[in-house]
Parts: sequence; C-alpha cells; structure tokens
Amino acid sequence: MSPTLLGRVTGPQELKELRPEELPALAGEIREFLIDKVCAAGGHLGPNLGVVELTIALHRVFDSPADRIVFDTGHQSYVHKILTGRQSAFSTLRAAGGLAGYPQREESPHDLVENSHASTALSYADGLATAGRLLGEEHRRVVAVIGDGALTGGMAWEAMNNLGRAGRPVVVVLNDNGRSYDPTVGAVAGHLAALRGGRLRGPNLFETLGFAYLGPVDGHDIAAVELACRLAAGLDQPVVVHCVTEKGRGYAPAENDKADRMHGIGVIDPGTGRPRAGSSRGWTGAFGEELERIAAGRPDVVALTAAMRQPVGLHGFSRRFPDRVLDVGIAEQHAVTSAAGLAMGGLHPVVCLYATFLNRAVDQIMMDVALHGLPVTFVLDRAGVTGPDGPSHHGMWDLALLGAVPRMRVASPRDTVRLAELLGEALDTPDGPTALRFPKGGAGPEIPALTRMEGLDILHRTRSRPLDVLLVSTGVLAAPALHAAELLAEAGIGVTVVDPRWVLPVNPALAHLASRHRLALSVEDGVRAGGVGSALAQLCSDARVRTPVHALGLPREFLSHGERPAILAEHGLTAQSIAESVLALHDAEPTAHTPAAPLIRERTPR
Repeated sequence: MSPTLLGRVTGPQELKELRPEELPALAGEIREFLIDKVCAAGGHLGPNLGVVELTIALHRVFDSPADRIVFDTGHQSYVHKILTGRQSAFSTLRAAGGLAGYPQREESPHDLVENSHASTALSYADGLATAGRLLGEEHRRVVAVIGDGALTGGMAWEAMNNLGRAGRPVVVVLNDNGRSYDPTVGAVAGHLAALRGGRLRGPNLFETLGFAYLGPVDGHDIAAVELACRLAAGLDQPVVVHCVTEKGRGYAPAENDKADRMHGIGVIDPGTGRPRAGSSRGWTGAFGEELERIAAGRPDVVALTAAMRQPVGLHGFSRRFPDRVLDVGIAEQHAVTSAAGLAMGGLHPVVCLYATFLNRAVDQIMMDVALHGLPVTFVLDRAGVTGPDGPSHHGMWDLALLGAVPRMRVASPRDTVRLAELLGEALDTPDGPTALRFPKGGAGPEIPALTRMEGLDILHRTRSRPLDVLLVSTGVLAAPALHAAELLAEAGIGVTVVDPRWVLPVNPALAHLASRHRLALSVEDGVRAGGVGSALAQLCSDARVRTPVHALGLPREFLSHGERPAILAEHGLTAQSIAESVLALHDAEPTAHTPAAPLIRERTPR
C-alpha cells in the first residue's frame, strides 16, 4: 500500500493538509486497510466501510479533540481511530491489551465517550453543549454522529425533544443507511425514506422539533458532506445533517449481503467473505431451532427482537411465522413493556436480547412484567464473558440484576439438550416471568446427569469418601466444575457437583445438600456480588445451615476485551483454578488428607 496518503495521515491536522482531489484516493486506501485488518481480526466491518467519507469530512471540518465528536454507536468509529493516529495498532484490534473495538478514553483524547449501546449520543451531546455554555466554552463545537437505526430508540427522542427546545448549537450528523443489524423499522424509517426520495412537503419532523435541516446529502461525497458540516457549524442552533450512506460500501461481499452478516464478523477470507474455518453448532442456532419447533404447536408463542432478528437466532422462526416476530427497533424498554401487553392479551412472548442489552430495560422487567406476574420469557444470548467486544458487551450483570426481581425465575443450561428442556419449562410457566441465559459461541457436548433430585441435576458424586465439597455450577461452567472434581478426587477430597438448572431463585433443596458438606462453592460467569453464590449464602443463612458458602465468579469491575477462555482463566474459572480455590478454602480436619495445590495435575477436560 502506498504511504503517500494514508501513511501521511497521522492525525486530523495532516488530514486537513491534503488537497480535496486527493481525498477519494485516501478513502480507497482506508477501505483496503479496513478489509485487510478487520477480516484478519474480526470486528465491525460493514458499518465502518459505510462511514469512510463521512468521517474524513468530519475531521476536516471540526477540530477534535477541542471540538467534541461523539459516535453512536461506537462500532462505527474504526475510521475515526485510523484518522487519529492509531493505524499501527490495528494489528491488535480487539485482542487483549490491544486496540478496542469501540471508542476508549484511555486510547486517545479523541475518544470522548466509550459508547457502544445505541441511542445515547444525543444525550451526551446535550450535556456537553450545556456544560460548554455554562463554562464559557461555547467555541468548542459538539457533534453527534447517529445512525437511523439508533433513532428507533426512545432515548434518542428524549434528547431530540430537549435539544430542540433549548436551541443549543449541536450538530447532529444522521448516518442514514437504512439498517441497524436488520432494516430500520417503524414510522421514523418511513419518514427518512420520504426525505431521501424528496416526497415530503412542508416541515419535516426535525424542523418541527426545532432543528435546522440540511440534506439529504450523499454521504460518500466528501466535498458535499464537508460543505453541509461547515454550514451546520455556522448556524447558532441545533441542526441535523442528513447523510445517506451505504453499509459495506466498496466491499462486494458486504454490498451483496442482504442478511447483513458483514455487520460484525469473525475471522474471514477477505476474497470471499466466508469464515476461514468451520465452527461447532452454536447456542443461538440451537435456541432458534427449538423455539421454532415449540411454536409449531403453540400458536400463543410470539417472539420480539430489538433490531437483531438474525443475531438472536430468529431468522428461521421469522420465515416460518412472519406475523409472530415483532421487531421493535433498538428499543429494549418498549420491547419489554410491549411484551407485557402481549402477555396480558393472552400470548406468551419471548423477548430475545443480548444479555448486555437487558441492562437497558430492568425497570420495565421489574414494574411492567414482574409486578403483574406476567408470563414473559427473556432469552439472553451472549451471557457471561463475551470476549473481544469488551466491557460494554460482557453479559455479566444479568444474574445480579434479575436476582432482585420478584417472581423472576432464571435458567442456565449446561448444554443444548438442557436448553431445549428449560425453554419448554419456561414457556409452560403461566404465572410469572422467566429467563434463559447462554453464552456466545459454539455449544459443547451433552453432559448427562447421574440423577435428578428435587429439580437439581447431580452431575458428580465422589463415592466412599467424606462429603467434603459441594460445587454448584452455573450453566456451561459445569464442564470445568466436573474436571475440577476429578482433580480434587486425586487429592483425596470428596466432591459433589450439582447443576441447579433453574439457578435463581435458589432451589431450597440446595440448602439441605449444602448442610451435608463441609464447604460449598458456586461457580458462575456473572458478577459475584448479588449472583448465585450470594443467593445461596443467604438461603443457607436463613435455613441455619452452617456450611461456609463461597462464590467463584467475576469481580464487580468492567472487564477489558480479550478472548473468553483467557478472561475466564484470569478470574479463576478454569478447572485447575477451581480445584486450587477449593484446596485453599478447605478447612481440613485432622484426619483429612489435603495435599498442597501443586500436587494437582492438569488433565484434559471432559
């Protein structure tokens, strides 16, 4: 690749020094760079290919970081990172200790907001503009870059309502590509389509709210975007610059992908756009297949998605039952309360979300669903540690949050056989909400139970030894818990491994089981504070069971990006670490044989 353009741009100032006629070639080099680096590392390819010219124009018109540029969502910030001096770091994209896949404040002063949940940028911008006025820094301009998909979220319109009323000079750059993951839905999408087609007569919605409106502008014409942004910057009022772009621009596999599989990718062959290696059957696909099977005999079952029909496994369901899938846009709060209405109307709604996005609708789960005892099932994909997307996308808070919700029951399947079983039980629950959580990626082999006792699956029981330790595993951590039990058996420690299946509220039978052991440990891929271990300890305390209870899980911290196995290992959630924790905690009696931790030998997990 020629260094004459991209290699010369080490920051926004060098970008401003390029001649206008050089910019199309620069855009081409950036696209080649993105395709090469993102196909090799995985990440958000389609959104960034679509904002190349738009981002070039922004950094030529505005003076970051003195001017504040906020991206909503931050997955469209790769070009921004390239233009602000981080080209050399792209070989480490989303790797542990490397370049983050979203804006990150510690990476650069140009990254103001670590924004990765949609529909928030306008509220940040409102606050920044207000602060600038109060502090006498009104010369520092505020720019919010927001996609049309994010305008389906209610928080965006709360901010628009306030920005338009206050008249603060925020520049809203609307990146309109007609999609989030799936095509943008609702009346807003129709209004934008009318604006794009020149079919609207009279004031548009933005003007009615108090914004000036510039557009529609060809978002791939750098000169046109620059001109619109310079005009917007000169207006002393809030203004919308409506840029029309094409997601995946310049990369044929992305341009031709109507299912938008190029939005976020794993490692792929850049020539074909196909994965370089096969993968095992995934949790998402297994869920989708089972929901479709159940729905064939249950006309009351309907599914809701927040603009993520494909990523949450509903593509097959939506083809077979198109009238029974409701895409509400990026509006998790509305999805949950709408589901409450569906349940009141006699249906059993299944709300399909990434676990991290559950955080956005906790009030609605509490007050609109649980308070009314409604049969709504929440399916939480990518629960626990997700890996490369980093702190905002780890689904590690769901157990702690849902554990506080009265009437809520939470299941965590250890394999896809249990997923089908527990989904069926959830959909058969008539008198309150249920949740089913599973991790990102491929599902492992079936882990059969030795026996079932009062709803608990006993997975392992050491025979002819004292009942030293009870390991309570959550979901897929059953596999390392079982391997830890084998390691501990070699050390002379008797272990029972139990999978509660329904992990919250804690099954009272666990207190009885804990009372028969000298030590109990929960193993969970959520935060320890308020998780399964905390609930088990409270249950044992209430039942006057004196067995000490300890929780192995994640700290109450924001965990950085990296590979899921490495993050789990760092926080003691491997078989070896679990066994070593048991040894460290085991209160050996004089007759107990407790060798030192180094005597535990690592073996191939089950």
